[in-house]
Amino acid sequence: MKRTDEKISDKYRAMGVEKFYRQEGSTYRNPHEFAIRDLLMRALSKIDTSGHMLDLACGSGESTLVMEQCGFWQIDAIDPYTHEAYRERTGRKAAELTFEQIADGCLCLPGHEYDAIVCSFAMHLVDESRLPKLCYQLSTVSDHLIVITPIKRPEVRAEWGWSMESETMKHRVRCRIYRSSNRQKITEDAEKE
Repeated sequence: MKRTDEKISDKYRAMGVEKFYRQEGSTYRNPHEFAIRDLLMRALSKIDTSGHMLDLACGSGESTLVMEQCGFWQIDAIDPYTHEAYRERTGRKAAELTFEQIADGCLCLPGHEYDAIVCSFAMHLVDESRLPKLCYQLSTVSDHLIVITPIKRPEVRAEWGWSMESETMKHRVRCRIYRSSNRQKITEDAEKE
């Protein structure tokens, strides 16, 4: 497994992340799927939800398959590069939106309210200058954010609308669960009107 990781990291450095996924997105498979599966199952058992989920940067569907196994069926998915691999593996369609489009507010429309957003092996790739805006936008449409990452990044800050509830690790892969501070505020304001 380590050899595969090094190859992907080498390709990121040589090609850049976007070019890598443009070229290899339709056949991409995450080499850490076993760790993702275990960590996500644990995370989903810790949050109180049975509703609408979003698989953000859905890859080939490893997180969606875990969500289905855990009894979640109302699942949306987003990935501009791996949507073909996702559809082939899960039989579901993924919206072809970028992190930039989400940061610009494209999810702030009716029908895009989620109980939880799962982002596996992608948020650490977001340019640090765009991360605050992306996190803020996500905090307005979801109660929870589950970030699975192979490194310490990203650092999701409270001023971006999220507070960390827990962190677990398996084989150097981290899983963090965050709760939105903005979503509750927006819901309360809507109920007052």
